[in-house]
Amino acid sequence: MAPSARSTFLRNALVLGMLSAVGPFAIDMYLPAFPAIARDLNVDVSAVQMSLTSFFGAVALCQIIYGPLSDRFGRKPPLYVGLSLFILGGIGCSLARSAEALIAFRFLQGVGACASMVIPRAVIRDLHTGPEAAKLMATTMLVFSVSPLLAPLAGSALTEFFSWRIIFDVIAAIGVAGLLVVALLLPETHGADPSRRGIGHVFTTYKGLLRDRHFLGLTFIGGLSQASFFSYLAGSSVIFIEHFGLTPSRYSLVFASNAMAFIGAAQFNSLLMRRFGAEAVVRRAIMGFAILTTALLVLTLAGVDNAWVLWGMLFVSFGCLGLVIPSTTVLALENHGPVAGTASSLMGTLQLTTGALMIVAVSAFGTGGPLSMVAAIAFCGITAFTLSRLTLKPVRAYP
Repeated sequence: MAPSARSTFLRNALVLGMLSAVGPFAIDMYLPAFPAIARDLNVDVSAVQMSLTSFFGAVALCQIIYGPLSDRFGRKPPLYVGLSLFILGGIGCSLARSAEALIAFRFLQGVGACASMVIPRAVIRDLHTGPEAAKLMATTMLVFSVSPLLAPLAGSALTEFFSWRIIFDVIAAIGVAGLLVVALLLPETHGADPSRRGIGHVFTTYKGLLRDRHFLGLTFIGGLSQASFFSYLAGSSVIFIEHFGLTPSRYSLVFASNAMAFIGAAQFNSLLMRRFGAEAVVRRAIMGFAILTTALLVLTLAGVDNAWVLWGMLFVSFGCLGLVIPSTTVLALENHGPVAGTASSLMGTLQLTTGALMIVAVSAFGTGGPLSMVAAIAFCGITAFTLSRLTLKPVRAYP
């Protein structure tokens, strides 16, 4: 890669990574504050968990809008709208005086955040395909890995020294930084297309995507993989802090380490795709994830209740997902370049709807222990593995 091309590649990865981190930062930063929020608002922790559900529900529902808009008007204008809504939602959460208000403003924040989740994927598809797309996606993930690494630590520190409300002020400020990044650094990779006009055209495009079994199979393999991590998001803070007695700071380190396993494994994705093929990488990695999570469920049912066993097995399991999620995204968008925004929207909507349902299940059936979370993660792993056998080509023997 020539120096100028490498510089452009790194700039794009930095910009897309920063934008992609906006939504996850808004999730990860307030997780350590769940108990404090519940005490301040005089509600059960499950009510605070519903604010996470409302965020994911908004993202799942509204992604369906941003993709077609980005195919019609270009990638940047919808980002301006979404980030503005994200900022307003953050300010509202900071001022919320009830759990209901917090849930409502988190929903608004989710409506805005999904723009920065959908559109970067479409931009990657605009710029590259195949292993190069996987490389850019993995590098982008490396950039936004700052979210799971620093956000919980920042959130726990702010909660320890200030009110939990300051967290949402910081999140709103991150949205402002995102607006500046879009305005000054993000190139427009898909100009306005007047031919994509009218709701009928949008429905026709979605209808075609919903008939593409390969696209749907890959979408749900990636979606179930993400849903397993969302289950971890919903249950981990209560389990590690309340059940196992970890301090918020130690929980933040546990959370960050599992995210590091995912991000670290993703950096090998492009190399493995070139060597073995993307579909083979997905099949092997999702098989490993299913085996590990099933074993963890068996141990939990057998009465093993140890924080370090739970952490260690999830660490290796989420490492497997670092090879699954980027590959399934690249494969699903590979043949849909002209409508990459719409395809990315549908993918995100289906995946985050799956994730939101898993969060509801973990929140509803959680008893403070790890069983409901582990069962949800294992269910996702087994189902994704089964789907991979139906969707992807068999793995060949390698020399």
